[in-house]
Amino acid sequence: MPAYMVCTMKIHDPETYRKYTALTPPTVARYGGKFLTRGELVTTPEGEEFAERMVILEFPDRTAAEAWYNDADYQKASKFRRASSRGRMILQEGSGNTANPDPKV
Repeated sequence: MPAYMVCTMKIHDPETYRKYTALTPPTVARYGGKFLTRGELVTTPEGEEFAERMVILEFPDRTAAEAWYNDADYQKASKFRRASSRGRMILQEGSGNTANPDPKV
């Protein structure tokens, strides 16, 4: 099953953050990942206003996503992200059943 890494962050140092974004794409590709979004406009149709940057990555599976995150080159690049922003990265596997998936409540 595909796995999705959803990343949200507030950037306080754009110049340093750009060093991170310059280094990240080859590490994502190395694990069969791809960017589904990369900082595009986010709107909030309901609930508390979302005012952060969001990136959504897709990987072939959870193992590939975790390997990417733990990759030495990615971890070196992520030092720029940590120095220039505050945020979170969450990982969730997709489901093969998209018609009527179990709501897992």
